[in-house]
Parts: sequence; structure tokens; C-alpha cells
Amino acid sequence: MESKVEFLRALPVFHQLPSKALADLAEGLEERLFQAGQVLCKEGEIDPWIYFIQEGTCRAIKKVGTESVELRVIRPREMMGLTSAFRMKPRSATLIAGSELKILALSHEHFNRVIFSGNDQQETVTCLLEHLASSVRRKNREMASLMKGKSTSDRPKAAVFDSKEYTRSTFAETSRDEFDLSFFDTRLSPETAGLAEGFPVVVGFVNDDLGRETLERLAAGGVQLLALRCAGFNNVDLKAAAELGITVTRVPAYSPHAVAEHSLALILALNRKTHKAYQRVRDGNFTLDGLVGFDLYGQTVGVVGTGKIGKCMVHILRGLGCRVLCYDIYKDEEIQDLPGVEYCEMPRLLRESKIVSLYVPLTKETYHLIDAASIDLMQPGAMLINTSRGGLIETQALIDGLKSGKIGSAGLDVYEEESAYFFEDFSDRTIRDDVLARLLTFNNVIVTSHQAFLTEQALANIAETTLQSLREFYKGHRGDQLTYLL
Repeated sequence: MESKVEFLRALPVFHQLPSKALADLAEGLEERLFQAGQVLCKEGEIDPWIYFIQEGTCRAIKKVGTESVELRVIRPREMMGLTSAFRMKPRSATLIAGSELKILALSHEHFNRVIFSGNDQQETVTCLLEHLASSVRRKNREMASLMKGKSTSDRPKAAVFDSKEYTRSTFAETSRDEFDLSFFDTRLSPETAGLAEGFPVVVGFVNDDLGRETLERLAAGGVQLLALRCAGFNNVDLKAAAELGITVTRVPAYSPHAVAEHSLALILALNRKTHKAYQRVRDGNFTLDGLVGFDLYGQTVGVVGTGKIGKCMVHILRGLGCRVLCYDIYKDEEIQDLPGVEYCEMPRLLRESKIVSLYVPLTKETYHLIDAASIDLMQPGAMLINTSRGGLIETQALIDGLKSGKIGSAGLDVYEEESAYFFEDFSDRTIRDDVLARLLTFNNVIVTSHQAFLTEQALANIAETTLQSLREFYKGHRGDQLTYLL
């Protein structure tokens, strides 16, 4: 009983409730287990239960026309069904277990008996009203998005997918009400493309599924412009987009300094074992065994790809006194004659570099650029850094290299199967990707969740460049008239 009471107390809506009310509520809690895909309740049906998630996730699905769209994902320490507890009414969405799901269920009858029969009704009801007001605001935002096709706004419209709080705030601040932007937490996919119906423009991101099926559904809903708020476009079927008449733009250079500096952060952390030292000191261990690094000054570092980001990295490395070997099919005139910088072929770069850092786009030619054969050419104990695209590295070959000691350390801001995990909270769930799970077990590997771009300046540049594409589109520009055309 005590654990259930503490569980309820940790919920924002209940944390100020009197102890007696919490204990009485806890008496009515029933534990239930669901497997992934099981339905808890259906939209339009009466369901007299409040659900509290303990472990796993639950998806709220709503019918929009003929499509089923995901409103949101409900996570541990969240609740569902409180708004219908006071008056029995049909569910506004279908709830489906998104993973193995452990919940506590509380009947509306028990809830109302406890809430309205105690001596602390005023304090209790005040807490509930605060929660309900927040819930109503959230539902209003969801319904506003779903009713987008009926919007009376005369501002140019765009649907922004896979949006987080930092996306919404930056775009809202940059737009300054110039555009009628609808933000969706969910990623673009064939299942969610119906949300874009009625929008001439959608704004996509790096892990959206923008294959032919998604694009066909977007085109059927009236989408004419796909504005990517990222530099990469390997997730887009460009041939299908052209056939369907969908113009694709991107943000080619939001902040090359942000990504290059994140690469440097990974290099320094791995070299000086900062991540290990941090954990040791927090545990009261102040020993230095196993924390020996090396001077970056005088080391040879290989930079693969000398576009905007790679060029920034070259300048950073020169500032640290490194010798820099570069590989690119196009030589950059600005850096090729710099002291301490030399272009060479890939095999030589791999053989001579203490650190190899990648800055190339993902194409058929660069897919698994670093494989078992490439790793075999590298120095024993070399460091590998990737802040570009996960598919540049064959992850199993990297794991084999780490196990053999051929790779001494690796810093990864990207992973070739990242779309299933990155940008989401899996702290309460099992990572079912065995390759990723194995990679995370190495103490000489640092994985960050595609955050190299995440600086104030980069976010502002991304928003401004994306909105510029929208401005040009709504002025009637099409095809090669658009500045950031792919």
C-alpha cells in the first residue's frame, strides 16, 4: 500500500493531496499488465477507469477522417481518464500499449467517493482543477492541430513535424506570427501523413520517414513543399518527390561551428576520460588510475570531408597545434595550402591518423565508409568520431574493432538505426536493438543523441532558413527559384 501511496504522491496532480485522501485512493488501485499493441480502451466508448502508467508507454490514437493519427505518447508518471471521471462520457481517443505496459487502474466510482467525501475537499478539488486546466489546454492544442483544415487564419500555413519544445519556441519567436504554424510531436510517416492534409507546406526533420508512401499521402493531401529543417536528406525519396510535384528544400549550413565544436567536445572527453572521472568523483573515488590521456598538440588528425563543418574542424585542430590530413573528392582552396594541412587519399589518412573524424553526407558511395577493411587500416587504439550520419559507420565492424582494441575509443552523435530511439525517452523501456545496446556497454564509447546541432545560434539559423523557404514558396517561387532547393 505504501508504494502505491508514494506513487500517487509523486504525480503533480496529487502531490499536495492530504495523506488520508492519498491512502484512500491507493486502496482502489488495481495493477494491470498489457502487451505491446493491446488496446486499453477505444475512442467513442465508455470506459469508467483512470489509468496511471508505472512502466512502459501508451499511445493515444484518434480517427481523423479515414486516417488513424497518433496524438501523443503517454509515459510513466502520467495519467489518462481524469477529465471524464466527474461525468461519464465516451473516450476521446483509443489507448494502445506502445510497449510492455504496467499500469494502475482506478475506477471513477472509487475516485469520486474518496474525493468528495473527505474533510479536505477544498484543497483536494483545487489540486484537481489545476491539473484539469492544464489538461484542457493540452487537448485544445491537439484539437487545434486536428482542425487545421478549418482554420480561418489568412496567414500562410505550415505543419511542423517531430517538434520538441525548443523547436516550437524557436520557430514561434522567429516567425513572429508571420506564419500559421501547427506543431506535431509525432514524426512524419505513412501513418501520420494524414495530419498534413490541407497544408501546402510541411516541415520535416532528420528521422522522419519520407519515403515514397509518405510522400504520396502528403501529395494527396495537397502538400507542395517539403521544407527540411536539417542538412541531411538521405531519408527523402527525391525521385518520388519530383514525380509527385513536391519541392524539397533544406538547411544546408545552420551552424557548422556547432557541429565541429561538439566533435571537439567528444574528442576531449574521450581522450581525458572526462566521463569516467565525473562518475568516479560523484561516487567519492578520487583516484587517477586509468585516466591517462595524450596531448592533442602535435597529433595527426584525419578529417574526412571538408565542407563547411569539416573546414571548421580543420581550423579548430590547427588552433590546437594538430597536424591535419584531409580527404574529400573536392579540395577546398582555402585550406589546402594552410601550414600543417594536407589532402591525401583515404587509406593514408586512416593509417597515419591518431583520430579520424567524419563530415560527409550519407550517399550510396559513403554508406559504411568505415567498415571492417577501413578499421583494419587504422592505427591500433585510434579514436573514431562521427557527428555526420550514422550510416557512415558499419556499427558491427566498429564493435568488433572496440573488442579487439583496434579502435581505442569512439564518439558518436549519430547511429545508423537511430530513428527508432534518438530524440525519445527510453529510460523506462528496454532497448531492443542488440547492436545499439552492445555499443552502449563500452566505457570507451560516448554516444550522444544527435545533439551536435543543438545550440541557440544553430536553432535560430535553422528556423530562419526554413521560414525563408516558406516565404519564397508563398511568394509564388517554385523549383530552382527557391534559394535552398535540394
